[in-house]
Amino acid sequence: MLGTWVNVGGILIGGVIGLLLKRGIPEKINTAIIKAEGVAIFVIGLNGVLTAMLSVSAGGKLSSNGELLLLVSLVAGCVIGELARIEDRLNNASGALERRLKKDNLSTGFITASLIFVIGAMSVVGALNDGLTGDHTILFTKAVLDGVTAIVLTASLGPGVFLAAVPVLVVQGAISLLAGVIAPYATTEAIRLFSMVGYAIVMAMGFNFIFDSKIRIANLLPALAVPIVYYAIFQ
Repeated sequence: MLGTWVNVGGILIGGVIGLLLKRGIPEKINTAIIKAEGVAIFVIGLNGVLTAMLSVSAGGKLSSNGELLLLVSLVAGCVIGELARIEDRLNNASGALERRLKKDNLSTGFITASLIFVIGAMSVVGALNDGLTGDHTILFTKAVLDGVTAIVLTASLGPGVFLAAVPVLVVQGAISLLAGVIAPYATTEAIRLFSMVGYAIVMAMGFNFIFDSKIRIANLLPALAVPIVYYAIFQ
């Protein structure tokens, strides 16, 4: 799990630097930065979705697949999330923590950073390599990328970004510890389907930042389980 611990450390160090920078940023500029971050997050999500869905045949023909699974995943995830009131429960929990710590906007920073840090092939493949072979290269690289991202996010969204270190530790740590069990199922296709849905949620989060819309991101999180179930049953 060394790679995961280094990854967590990179996030925390980046968060500290971001907090120091945040103190000198006027509110007007901070608002503009959040809009710019929204554009970047949307593009990151769009790139992830297109990478997962599009392929080029040997003859050079461009094709796509996974559209129906993406639709079913998001709709099913939304229904489950709304019924379970995930966003409301998370807001209540973060509100209590905000009052205790006297900090605002913890949930936004936490959800945003968690999705960016956890979703993607680097998290899964890096953690598998860490657990199976002791190769930390991918997670060391991810630690640097996440650290830089944490600086930017914390400077605009605040200390909620620090909390994202927890799901990184839990998810990547679990994959590393259970690598021998997970590896046979973590095929390229399985990771592709999971990433496709995950990056679609990242796009929705960027959309929220850009247009101040109210897509309830936390309620979409159950959608991440749908491609896993689909792959386990049909593949």
